[in-house]
Amino acid sequence: MTARLIDGRAIAAEFRSELAIRVARLRDAGVVPGLAVVIVGEDPASKVYVHQKSLACEAIGMRSLVHALDAATTQAQLIAFVRTLNADPSIHGVLVQMPLPRHIDARAVIEAVAPEKDVDGFHYDNIGALVAGVSAFYPCTPLGVLKMLEHEGIAVEGAHAVVVGRSTIVGKPMALLLLNAGATTTICHSKTRDLAGMTRQADILVSATGKPGMITGAMVKPGAVVIDVGISRLPGGGLAGDVDMESVRPVASRVTPVPGGVGPMTIAMLLGNAVQAAERSAGFGTDRETRIA
Repeated sequence: MTARLIDGRAIAAEFRSELAIRVARLRDAGVVPGLAVVIVGEDPASKVYVHQKSLACEAIGMRSLVHALDAATTQAQLIAFVRTLNADPSIHGVLVQMPLPRHIDARAVIEAVAPEKDVDGFHYDNIGALVAGVSAFYPCTPLGVLKMLEHEGIAVEGAHAVVVGRSTIVGKPMALLLLNAGATTTICHSKTRDLAGMTRQADILVSATGKPGMITGAMVKPGAVVIDVGISRLPGGGLAGDVDMESVRPVASRVTPVPGGVGPMTIAMLLGNAVQAAERSAGFGTDRETRIA
């Protein structure tokens, strides 16, 4: 058995095509979905990510506004600027690109974003809704993984899902999404005893540690679905995920590649959240909102 690769680029392209139809419907009603991205400082990787997000917005007919602020911008100035975006009715989604300069408290800035415009899904209001299992804006990477599983027809309900990593951006919300979708969910982390023994129990194994090649074939249950969220830049400039493909592919049934797996889904879910925010603002109803039970 050789695991089939799950093509995140193709799945994301399908989702973006659906979003383009929804954007066209909004534009016909006189509403142009607008996403404002704020970047502070000169971090090269952040600039690349912001550019990719802008291109993705424009490709489906959305309006993208990038606000580049000086690295010396104070926390008070940044929060005040975010609040002007909150008050702008033409802006439906507000995203503050991370990381921020060290003198700025990222959590204070995240909490300054209006929950109804928090398309990253990081505001405590949206995190609380995720815990409660009600409709909200969910973090984009975990949501992308869930949509990928749905697209592939992988049964989550009743499965044993193991998530390796407990970050507030991926690990914890991923576990909650899987739990709310009916999986029996286990979270593993750096303090977990017998990690391999835990991961070998997983029908669905999600790794989000950023440690290249950490998940080996000996850690995977035969026939399991392996989702690689980790991404690291190697000394030679290449990219690597958490999963050692050479040893995992002969054991798993399906696995996501790096790059080309989860990454494209993250941006697609960001666009989806922004379009949903515009639909809510336009009074289009809640039929397209994400619901979990």
